[in-house]
Amino acid sequence: METTLYLPVKSFLERAGYTVKGEIGGCDLVGLSDGDPTVVVICELKLTFNLELILQAVDRATVCDEVWIAARISAKGRGREADKRYRDLCRRLGLGMLGVSDRGEVSVIVSSVSPMPRTNPKRRTRLVKEHRKREGDPSRGGSTRVPIMTAYRQQAIACAVALAGGPLRPRDLKQAVPTAGQILLNNYYGWFERIEKGVYGLTPAGLQVLESVAAEGATDPAG
Repeated sequence: METTLYLPVKSFLERAGYTVKGEIGGCDLVGLSDGDPTVVVICELKLTFNLELILQAVDRATVCDEVWIAARISAKGRGREADKRYRDLCRRLGLGMLGVSDRGEVSVIVSSVSPMPRTNPKRRTRLVKEHRKREGDPSRGGSTRVPIMTAYRQQAIACAVALAGGPLRPRDLKQAVPTAGQILLNNYYGWFERIEKGVYGLTPAGLQVLESVAAEGATDPAG
């Protein structure tokens, strides 16, 4: 799975000075620099280098300063990373190529060209905001068929945890979750119910998600 590539590539980008988180705005990895202005780096993961990986990177190039593609390199040296045409295409598009060995070693096959042209500033701004609001790094890049732990979901879970002891008013949650009132009112996930005017409690779905979070928290290494 692509998630097996996530930690090696994350470590590679962190050594380059970026704060890296997975599954931000549909991107496998997003890295932000600490400087001003912020430099945004995106990397997309696949088990093998293919056309789909390049197409994803081209789409991401409109919202970042630097874009990379990463895949596992062929043990026999016969993969696309050995194809000069594929490497030249990446160079022409300004895409960087990273190869990941079976031992998790990351090598630069083609260097990324920076800065990339940015044509979607609104999407870029949403990407940066989500990265900064998200606590820790709860979702490994390349994950599929599992809910992405967005900043909003983290805040909703925090509300659910607070309500585990019994119904509360939004103002009782505001110190821990400043947006608690809106989250409880919107009830996007169906976890909350209004017990009486201005007082909220948990639905059976809310109780169930707390059980799931407790079980995942004991085993999830990505947080």
